[in-house]
Amino acid sequence: MGDNLRQLGQQLVEIWKQLGVSQRVSVVLGAGVVLAGLAGLMIWSNRPDYALLYGKLDDAEASKVIAALDDAKVPYQTGRGGGSIFVPSDKVYQMRAQMAGKGIPRGEGVGFEIFDKPNFGISDFVQRANYLRAVQGELSRTIGQIDMVESARVMIVMPENRLLVDSQKKPTASVFVRTKSSGQLPQSAVNSIRFLVANAVEGLQANSVSVVDNLGNVLSENQEDDSVAGMSNNHLTARRNLEQYLAKKAEGMLERALGPGQAIVRVAAEINWDTITRTEEKFDPDGQVAKSTTLNDETTTSTTGEGGAGGAGAVGVASNATNGDTNNASSGPTNNSQTKKKVTNSQYEVSKISSNTILAAGGIRRISAAVFIAQKMEGEGKERKPVVRTDDELQKLKRIVQSAVGIVEGDPARKDELTLEQLPFNDQPAIDLSQRLETDGNRQFYWEIGKNVLYALVALIMVMIFLKLLKKTNSDDLTVGMGKPATAGEGEGEGEEWRKDAKAGVVTVDVLNALIKENPANMTQAVRSWLSTGNKSN
Repeated sequence: MGDNLRQLGQQLVEIWKQLGVSQRVSVVLGAGVVLAGLAGLMIWSNRPDYALLYGKLDDAEASKVIAALDDAKVPYQTGRGGGSIFVPSDKVYQMRAQMAGKGIPRGEGVGFEIFDKPNFGISDFVQRANYLRAVQGELSRTIGQIDMVESARVMIVMPENRLLVDSQKKPTASVFVRTKSSGQLPQSAVNSIRFLVANAVEGLQANSVSVVDNLGNVLSENQEDDSVAGMSNNHLTARRNLEQYLAKKAEGMLERALGPGQAIVRVAAEINWDTITRTEEKFDPDGQVAKSTTLNDETTTSTTGEGGAGGAGAVGVASNATNGDTNNASSGPTNNSQTKKKVTNSQYEVSKISSNTILAAGGIRRISAAVFIAQKMEGEGKERKPVVRTDDELQKLKRIVQSAVGIVEGDPARKDELTLEQLPFNDQPAIDLSQRLETDGNRQFYWEIGKNVLYALVALIMVMIFLKLLKKTNSDDLTVGMGKPATAGEGEGEGEEWRKDAKAGVVTVDVLNALIKENPANMTQAVRSWLSTGNKSN
């Protein structure tokens, strides 16, 4: 192994001595470029892979994070604007855990961590102000978690605590949001923010929460539900939602039958917002219901005896007069009287039917729909021609819309109306756009094919130039070193073969390998001569 290395070193030294000045400079520059490339590749492969630690930080929070990273001696990179901080990927979770232990970053405002440290001796006003700050900070952080919101700030105004409560003073809130895109927040997101803030503050109503974006647009309005403006807004919103819902239903059914973009439906709905309370009482004179019955049963008995001491005479003079003979006193007969009395008192009421009916608002009073369908076309390209639909087809489409929207025909109370017309749609812009996209796609496809073919042609041309230069080379310059005969018994067949090729003037790979093995020094000289000869001929 050592002899081979020594022999290789000697050969390299001999080759270096035989090179010219320009060739030595080229070799040195080439070696330097190769070494520089290897060094750059090593440095690039060994550099740390940075990942996002925190993003969307303000200047104060970013400075705290950078100071903590400097104390921990962790390398970092800052993004554009300084709001994003990157650290090596293997340090991300470790540094986040350490930052969370230090309370960095705190995010938008201050939250309920303001009460983590005990504060003794503070006044009730300061405690109330801290609580209000904590609620505002927590709401700001929560609203900032919405996908379409980049950051948010919440301001809450609470009435002062007094002995006499003023019902006119109610809490209010304002929310400032910074959106991620230039568009406005949808109404569903605005309503979510308002209800979120209202349910987090005692006594706060959703209508008392105002939402403003960073473009200066007022996304909500303070309107009471029982006010004229609030009721009008609610009525318009309900009507718009109903009309859009019905139009979407009809368009969906028509597009399934005609194709996408072949129908346009617009619906106008009149809604009855009257609330009616109806109370009815009906009396039936023929129907009687016993309310109460009183029964009195009375019996009276009286008895009259014969005359005498024990008797009781009749009232009057005759009964009290005597003739002096008491034994012979006359006595009348005994009278017995008995009276029975039975009284029944019954009270009746006339049957009555009472009903209370409440008709809530929201009923549909009238619906009118306008339907436009594209004219039927047949053919392709310039041969496309309009075809008139039959009355049967139009009636079928009309019945589809009536069923989808809920139009009642022949009802004089509602007077619904449906208009269906077929018109040629202006689809030329869509056709032009489709053709332009198709042209751009074909151009890109052909460019990719041409580029690949060009690369193949360049490679083929370089190979042909190399072969042409190789054919122009003088074979006598490559036979230097052929005088050394092959040793007996070693490569006799190969030696005879390449000698025959060399005598015939044919330079093959086997000939070059044999020449290099026999005499590297002479072969190097032959290559130098070949190169110098080629330069002179050029």
